[in-house]
Formats: sequence, structure tokens, C-alpha cells
Amino acid sequence: MRIIFMGTPGFAVPTLKALVEAAHEVVCVYTQPPRPGGRRGRELVETPVHQAAQRLGIEVRTPKSLRNDEAQEEFAALEADLAVVAAYGLILPQPILDAPKYGCLNVHASLLPAWRGAAPIQRAILAGDPVTGITIMQMEAGLDTGPMIATARTPIEDKTAGELTEELAEIGAQLMVGTLIDLPALQAIEQDHAGASYAKKIDKAEARIDFSKDAEFVERQVRAFAPVPGAWFELGGERVKVFAAEIVSGEGAPGTTLDDRLTIACGSGAIRPTRVQRAGKPAMDVADFLRGSPVAEGTQLG
Repeated sequence: MRIIFMGTPGFAVPTLKALVEAAHEVVCVYTQPPRPGGRRGRELVETPVHQAAQRLGIEVRTPKSLRNDEAQEEFAALEADLAVVAAYGLILPQPILDAPKYGCLNVHASLLPAWRGAAPIQRAILAGDPVTGITIMQMEAGLDTGPMIATARTPIEDKTAGELTEELAEIGAQLMVGTLIDLPALQAIEQDHAGASYAKKIDKAEARIDFSKDAEFVERQVRAFAPVPGAWFELGGERVKVFAAEIVSGEGAPGTTLDDRLTIACGSGAIRPTRVQRAGKPAMDVADFLRGSPVAEGTQLG
């Protein structure tokens, strides 16, 4: 098929590569414009999809909007059979949705109608969902409301958001390629809109660990925000990020250390971080952290 690919983060890259490897003609890639980044935060950095497309020798376009006539005419002029969208980051107006012969298909990282929106992986972990997955959806004007063409499931277990994102990216790539084999013959299924839930964008303030919650929630909070933005607490006025933690027995005032091993009381039960990071330092095992910065029993964490 003649395909326009639209995506931005690393999550989208496996789908782009899989389409090329399946011998589809990816005629153009649309992605977000380069943004300030790099070591000093000043140089413009191209998105992961942009970089992957360049390596594959595919034309890249980075419009700030698709709502103007010129952008829509340029899109339609590509005469694509299909647009494949994976975490692109721009709203697609109706002329864009209508331009390809078979419309626009989205690789969405949840089992729709659960967790429509920007952060489905993190929200599924926070909610304690046992499973998540990928939905291939026919896009329409609403936010992730279109009919579903294919789904694949995977258990969440004790995976972090980073680990689950990588897994779902690969699942989505293979599911999309498989879907395109018989696309004209596939029957789309309407979503159960009454059962929908919304995965709002992650606010950095949410990453502050709330020790008043039970230990199970705090452990999910750690996994949901690992590696970015990183769940954190304050120790002596310094922010400490937690990338991994285990649930352990123990009771006490929430946020108080119960021993010298950084066991921390929660609203119910306790957790013990196993991998942490001080500001400006590399991530390390908690034993190494405590050797350099001992934390006494009874310390109140913020």
C-alpha cells in the first residue's frame, strides 16, 4: 500500500520500520517539529521518528498545524491509500482524515474504550489494571472514539511504563502489519462509548510520591512514572527519584522511615525503594545510595 506515516516518539518507530520491512511504500513521514534539547537544552533535536525516517531515506514533513488549506492540499497531493498514525501529537482535521483512500488508522496503546487520550500506559498502571494492549482504530474527529479494527492484549504485571511502552510498541507494529494484509475485508467494530475512560496527560506534580496512599498504590506510582518523569520524594530538602520499589511489611506514620534500609511507611503497609537517583547524580541501587547518604530510622520524608 501507499502509506503516509504520522508519529513522533520512540513508541512509533517500530511501526514505521515494520511497514517498510513489509514492503509497503511509505511515501512521506509527518512528525512534530524539532524542539530544544541536547546537553544544554539549546540545540534543536529531531524526534525519534524523524531520525528513523531519515535513516530509511523517507521524506519528512514537520508542520506545526494541519488546519490550513496549504498543509491539507500538500497532504492530499501524496495520493496515499492510507495514513498510519502512532502517537503523532497533532489533531487531524476532517480533510486530513478523508484524504487517503482507506482513511487514517491509529495505533493506540490501550484496549479501547479504556484509556482514551494522551497517557494510556501510565494511567493503566496507576489504576492497577491487570491487562492492557493495543487497539488499531479507524480515526474520526473525536478523541480515540473511532471504530476498532484489531486488538492485542498483554499482562501488565510488575512492568514499568518504560518497559510496557517498549513491549506495546512492538506489539502495535506487528498488529498493524497484520491488519493491513486484509484491510479491505476487515469489519470495524464500534466502541462501547458508555465504558470509556480518559487518560489525561501526566502532570509533573503527580510524580511526587503520596505516602498517605496504601503501599500498593505507591508501588504502582513508582512504576507508572519510571523512567519519566520519575516518582520522587524529598529528603532533607533534596529531591530523590525512585525508579523501582518493593512492597514490604511494616506500619507507621506515612512517609516515615521504619529502619535504616529506607523502608518507608505508607497509609497502609510500607515500601522499600530498590533503585533511586539524587539530583545531578546517576541512578543507583539503594544500598549504594545509603552508603553515601545514610537515612536513620524515624526520618520524615516529604
